[in-house]
Amino acid sequence: MPPAKSARKPRAKIIPMHAPKPAPVHPFDELYGTDTGGLIPGAELASGHENDPHITAYYGIAPSILDALIDLWLQSSPPLPIDRYTLLDAGAGKGRAILTAAQHPFRSVIGVELNPALAATARANIRAFQESGAASALSPVALVEGDVLDVPLPDTPTVATLFHPFEAPVLRRFIARLEQHFSERPGLLDILYINAEHASIFDRNPAFTRLFNGMVPMSSEDHLADLAEIAGQREYGSTGDEFCTIYRFTGRD
Repeated sequence: MPPAKSARKPRAKIIPMHAPKPAPVHPFDELYGTDTGGLIPGAELASGHENDPHITAYYGIAPSILDALIDLWLQSSPPLPIDRYTLLDAGAGKGRAILTAAQHPFRSVIGVELNPALAATARANIRAFQESGAASALSPVALVEGDVLDVPLPDTPTVATLFHPFEAPVLRRFIARLEQHFSERPGLLDILYINAEHASIFDRNPAFTRLFNGMVPMSSEDHLADLAEIAGQREYGSTGDEFCTIYRFTGRD
């Protein structure tokens, strides 16, 4: 008789010990099919522009904070109805702020983003948002790729939003440009400054009057999403609120 064949042993299945976890998806993106999440350090956003050293980081604003800040601005009794104002978001990133603002009845919402990759993502997010059955846009929204120190500024009454997009050297130049552009129209430019690390620059400028200064809480849903998105690093944290300021351009005497 021929010798019996030995049974073939099954090959061991190799299971990675540290399989990468999928990146958390923010509830905003789940709802609208967009991609506005993630934390990108400023060093990874360099594009060869002279202002690269002054970039902070990309991180999408908590929608509940921007909604609350817009409500606080409306409580400040702006001189005109909201539908007369253009909202201009400086450093729009992937576009979460402009898409959140578009759900308020502004005349229009415009984001300005310097980084080409972020600008491309923001444009894709605008398309996804507009095609989403869940979206309830009340104002037209657009993204301009370029430097806020160079792109055309609105000729309409304007609310400018800043989620700490750049450090003091660029902020001073941006403020000077806004002041020059609105010099003949005092009262028709307001600033919503989120994570207002350089609020003192506005406070020392006699052309701007502070209307609000304080902590604005985010929703519990946004806070949980924040904690999940920043969980792998130590540089940034989430306290569930943001220090915010509101200023009105009242001109110089």
